[in-house]
Amino acid sequence: MLLVVQKFGGTSVADADKIKAAAARAVKAKRLGHQVVMVVSARGKKTDELVGLAAEITETPPAREMDMLLSTGEQESVALMAMAVQTLGEEAISLTGGQIGIVTDSTHTKARIRSISTDRMRQALKQGKIVIAAGFQGTDEDFNITTLGRGGSDTTAVALAAVLQADVCEIYTDVEGVFSTDPRMVETAQKINRISYDEMLELASLGAGVMHSRSIEFADKFRVPIRVRPAYSDAEGTLIAPEPADHLPVVTGVAFVRDEARVSLSKLPDRPGVMQVVLQKMSERKIPVDMIIQDVGDGGLAEVSFTVPQNDLAETLTAAEAAIEELGAGEVLHGTNLSKVSVVGAGMRRHTGVAAQMFQALCDAEVNIGMITTSEIKISVLVSRDQCEKAVHAVHAGFGLHKEHALTPPLGQSHAASPTGATFTNEEWETDVIAKLSSMEDIVVSDVCLDREQSLVTISNIPDTPGIAAALFSANAKADVMVDMIVQNISHSGLAHLSFTVPKAQLQTSLEITRAAAEQWPTTELNSQDHIAKLTVSGIGLRSHTGVGERMFHALAEANINVQLINTSEVRISTVIDLESGEAAHRAVLDAFGLEG
Repeated sequence: MLLVVQKFGGTSVADADKIKAAAARAVKAKRLGHQVVMVVSARGKKTDELVGLAAEITETPPAREMDMLLSTGEQESVALMAMAVQTLGEEAISLTGGQIGIVTDSTHTKARIRSISTDRMRQALKQGKIVIAAGFQGTDEDFNITTLGRGGSDTTAVALAAVLQADVCEIYTDVEGVFSTDPRMVETAQKINRISYDEMLELASLGAGVMHSRSIEFADKFRVPIRVRPAYSDAEGTLIAPEPADHLPVVTGVAFVRDEARVSLSKLPDRPGVMQVVLQKMSERKIPVDMIIQDVGDGGLAEVSFTVPQNDLAETLTAAEAAIEELGAGEVLHGTNLSKVSVVGAGMRRHTGVAAQMFQALCDAEVNIGMITTSEIKISVLVSRDQCEKAVHAVHAGFGLHKEHALTPPLGQSHAASPTGATFTNEEWETDVIAKLSSMEDIVVSDVCLDREQSLVTISNIPDTPGIAAALFSANAKADVMVDMIVQNISHSGLAHLSFTVPKAQLQTSLEITRAAAEQWPTTELNSQDHIAKLTVSGIGLRSHTGVGERMFHALAEANINVQLINTSEVRISTVIDLESGEAAHRAVLDAFGLEG
């Protein structure tokens, strides 16, 4: 007998017929001998309707009362679903978040889970009932109703699957599964049969849209297998699970965020503590900063650029001006009408030339690159918004993602072990997970790594035109140079600056071939640093917790350590520092996050 959590989104319960269809799916699983917990969202446009009603009353509704109002949407859905299940001859019980025992903090409209009690659900399941849980909601310690924010029902479903040690969490939606890119833009997009947590987290946060990143964070932390399935058929959908040991695709998918804005702080003093001040001002305003880039300083001055959602630009500029005022130097610049295009794939770790292949595809499509940032499994570029669709098509085709993927083997054993591999009883597992839920939401850094075996290559004053990055990295790829961090900041003068790291053993090879490739641009200057260290902070939820970067750079500033280079992803922040400062930096950041060395 399996324990299955089934989550149904708003489009899957939009009307009576769809509610009945969802109920029939749960009943079928129950009659196969499984215990079933359903998590249900508000029906269709119900949330929008409630938001509209509130707007007719007041332009500034109190957050507490908005939670009280919006939670009624799920309460309606679970009651109707329980009725539908009972008409099919099975017992069911509908429960609100508070009745389940989901306790959150008191941050209305975007609360974080603190604990979940499983007693009532376990009792109902033992009685043979289908438990129907309201997604998106809980209560704080004063019994105020709270909501979990965007993607809250997905978060509820995966969190319940974690504490109940469910065998699988099924997310029913109005699409076939997770695709290699948005099929509404690229008709040849293929359904992905299996994807790892890290890949899905990058795709979810970068605009894939099928699931919200916070629910993937829970799944990754507690190894909950998720299957994204269509509500309208019996198709298997996409399995989101731990990364397999082999057969990793080099590139799994292409994600894009259409409406991005870029903010640059130029002429900053190149000294310790600058980034900490910048990120502190952003964190104070809960601005979701993305694609953070700092390139190598010049003449005692540095420049930092980052992207934010277009709608957050005005608030971001205010925060940036506050940072400049506190630092006593600098200038704020910005750009709009931009899009971010990213490729994601766990196989990148083992293959050279992935960046070159992406940049060549963009070059062939005559798409110019404004900024570049990378991680082990992701490469992101900033392009003009009017070239977003062309860029996505080019990169998707360039990696052959229009071809059908291999079939995924069926889900194997239940995740009856902890993330560390220890076997738990149900009661021990629940105690362990419940104890960690708070730290899951608050302390997200899992590893701080120091790499002393890399060198830095910097190319200055290269023309800001399509094809430059393709030429440089194709040359390195042909020589089998393993390029790691790639950073290109925005160009303000028609000339760009690009930096990348390579293994020390390959530095001279890289310099020779890069110099030869750059001979066609007479303004180019090539420099290198052999003695650097790369310090990387990894974890789950770096994007959703705006204070992680601030804490990291505050620790480095307190240790009087300057940062030469920065790039970021959804699960990693990487910096280049002086080699002699490596050990001190490593210890300072470990201490900042309470980790052992």
